[in-house]
Amino acid sequence: MVLPVLGRIKTHERVTKIARLLTEGARIASATVRWQEGRWHVSFTVHTERPPATPARPVAVIGVDLGIKTLAVFSDGRPPIANPRHLNNAMRKLRRLSRAVSRKHGPDRRTGQKPSQRWRRANAARNRAEHRVAALRRDGIHQLTTSLARTYGTIVVEDLNVAGMIRNRRLAQAISDAGFGEIRRQLAYKTGWHGGRLLVASRWFPSSKTCSSCGVVKAKLPLRVRTYVCEGCGLSMDRDENAAHNLASLVERTVAGSGPETINGRGADHKTPPGGAGGRETSTPHRAPAARIRRGPSPTTGESLRILETQ
Repeated sequence: MVLPVLGRIKTHERVTKIARLLTEGARIASATVRWQEGRWHVSFTVHTERPPATPARPVAVIGVDLGIKTLAVFSDGRPPIANPRHLNNAMRKLRRLSRAVSRKHGPDRRTGQKPSQRWRRANAARNRAEHRVAALRRDGIHQLTTSLARTYGTIVVEDLNVAGMIRNRRLAQAISDAGFGEIRRQLAYKTGWHGGRLLVASRWFPSSKTCSSCGVVKAKLPLRVRTYVCEGCGLSMDRDENAAHNLASLVERTVAGSGPETINGRGADHKTPPGGAGGRETSTPHRAPAARIRRGPSPTTGESLRILETQ
């Protein structure tokens, strides 16, 4: 590739996809060069038209229940995704590297002391280990969300209160390491890219306490109880799988579209718009589309519905 001032530079990764887009009429708007993880990176902003896409199973519906013990459990019987716990697995190494950094002469703003070369090397080693944890987490989430968006026409997830969950100091690290918010963010724009839609159930919907067979709702279901047993119909099922089935069943109560007649069991029908221009999937935040929120009474529960219409 050729960059202004820098001239012709050889890249480590192939740029054939960008070259193909350029031959199809795309235009490079900008290129950002940055130093990260001990390497130079360049990011391109490309303006192009994304052709309409259709998921492999456009009428299929899947409920996805996210958790700490198991990262994702699905309603259609596909194997669950175990939580890789990248940060927890690397914590011993990170603590060792942090101790090595603290033993070196680092920078001090009060005295103007400059860091030693040994401190620089130790700090760089710690930064590489931290960036590797983030890269492994990001790659796993991209694989999961891309597979779901390319396969299913409708994906249902729960509106988890991540900000409130991380206030629990015992769960904060595990929740942050799982990346619940990033999974939902990627599903939101990837379903638009591939022609599907993402439905987000309300955080107050009792997906784990409700029997997916007869609809009986338990008064209490502690986290230590991993198997859901219904006193009404005798159903016995893993609690996460039961929750995924309940999330998928919300679609049956959702009328197509986002008008006042939309019903989704205390949830909101988030219709994902067709994706705009985009190239290789990265962790770059995608701007959310403009939205108009309307409220109306639910014909079944009498409660207020939050209806989001993308524009």
